[in-house]
Amino acid sequence: MTKAQTVPQEITSEGRMPPGIAACAIVDLDAIEENVRSLSLVAGDAAVIAVVKADGYGHGMVPTARAALRGGAGWLGVALLSEALALRAAGITEPVLAWLLVPGDRFTEAVAAGVDLGISALWTLEEAAAAARTTGVPARLHLKIDTGLGRNGCLPADLPDLIAAALRHQAEGLVEVVGIFSHLAFADAPTHPSVSAQITQFTDAVELVQRAGAKLTLRHLANSAATLALPDARFDAVRPGLAVYGLSPMPDLATSAELGLRPAMSLVSRVVMVKDVPEGQGVSYGLTHVTSTATTLALLPLGYGDGLPRHASGSGPVLLGGRRRVIAGRVCMDQVVLDLDGLTDAVRVGDVAVLFGPGTGGEPTALDWADACGTISYEIVTRLGARVPRHYVGGGSPEDVLPKEEPR
Repeated sequence: MTKAQTVPQEITSEGRMPPGIAACAIVDLDAIEENVRSLSLVAGDAAVIAVVKADGYGHGMVPTARAALRGGAGWLGVALLSEALALRAAGITEPVLAWLLVPGDRFTEAVAAGVDLGISALWTLEEAAAAARTTGVPARLHLKIDTGLGRNGCLPADLPDLIAAALRHQAEGLVEVVGIFSHLAFADAPTHPSVSAQITQFTDAVELVQRAGAKLTLRHLANSAATLALPDARFDAVRPGLAVYGLSPMPDLATSAELGLRPAMSLVSRVVMVKDVPEGQGVSYGLTHVTSTATTLALLPLGYGDGLPRHASGSGPVLLGGRRRVIAGRVCMDQVVLDLDGLTDAVRVGDVAVLFGPGTGGEPTALDWADACGTISYEIVTRLGARVPRHYVGGGSPEDVLPKEEPR
């Protein structure tokens, strides 16, 4: 039997897929705005620092940032100075904090642009002070304290020297110590003993810095999970990341819906080939999948070159033709194959497959993909590459975000 390789009537962009595109990530900016509004209500008097690093967790940094600000975020948080400066270049003037600094980084540009700096060591302090001398603008500093994560941040034993040096520069008019922050290691398990220990360690660090003479206006510790589940960790501001995008930061305890969040991203792809094959047909590299009966195969034009995990080989779930399927065989650089479990005319070239989305229409979620790959939902959405265009729907959607491309 030969399949008619015809394209059905074009699907509109109303929450689905625009024409002429092989695959894309559909980002609902209204969902991001609503998620931040919900987080703001939970945070109470604490300001919301919406984290938009890593290209807005794969959703697009600038559109995401604007949606978060519409939702009530008072600040934006990023890792790199280049990210902060990209926000400024896009015309965003609201407060921005960047905390993962590199020797010789763009400190002068950042200080001139009014970007707040996370200071974790004496060398970062000295580079900030040097930038202030160059620009004539005091550098605004947030001291980063390692309260137990063992990652970025000043160890408590080194904090007296760091604050003393910072206050000397402040007396010269070079810097302003305005904030102090840390990061939790186990907030997704709120009763873990490390959580209360880190909150205590952070409180002690705040007291030490204040006794030294710093006038702090922003103390912040809570990530997404702590914002939602740990009132004692909220202080003056919270820094939600994953929750901004509607994904549960503690999936073992609560779903997105139970937390009042709505996933903002859907990953969709068009079928570009449909063909019937006999029983015993091997599929994809290594022929790790062999058809158990005469069946129909459908080809989707995206793979690990687009950010699909290769670990999804044989396990990645996809909604196509009203049914959930599983990727047959290995994920390739540009392609994956679905075995439709028998001969069928129900799927045609041009049909849209949903790899993940909010889950409200029976489609897999980013968490389903994470479970299939042995990872976390953060990685699933963040790893999508530039070859997958982002298509924005909802209020404030930017125009002309989809490049013209042919199915590959």
